Amino acid sequence: MNEHDERGNTMTGVDPGRLDDQQLMKELETIHRTRHDALLYGSNDALRAHNDRMAQLEGEYLRRNPRRPVAAGRTREGARERGCGASATPRT
Repeated sequence: MNEHDERGNTMTGVDPGRLDDQQLMKELETIHRTRHDALLYGSNDALRAHNDRMAQLEGEYLRRNPRRPVAAGRTREGARERGCGASATPRT
C-alpha cells in the first residue's frame, strides 16, 4: 500500500478505496462527529490532516454513489424557496 499521497504527506488511515461500504460509512460518521473539535482545538497540522482525510473519505463516497438522493431543500432552488417564507420542514 502506498503510504504517501501525491503531495508527499503521510496518509492517515486506510485508503478509502480499500474500505467496504459499511467501513466507509463508519469512517465518515466518525470524521464528521470529530470535525467541530478539530476546527476549534486542533493544531494547524491536525486540522489540515482532518481536512485531507475528510476529502478522501467524502470523495470515495461520492465516487461510489454518483446517483445518491438529493433532498430538494438542499438545492439552490430549494434554498430560495425557504428564503421566500416556504419552509422545508414545519416548525413547531
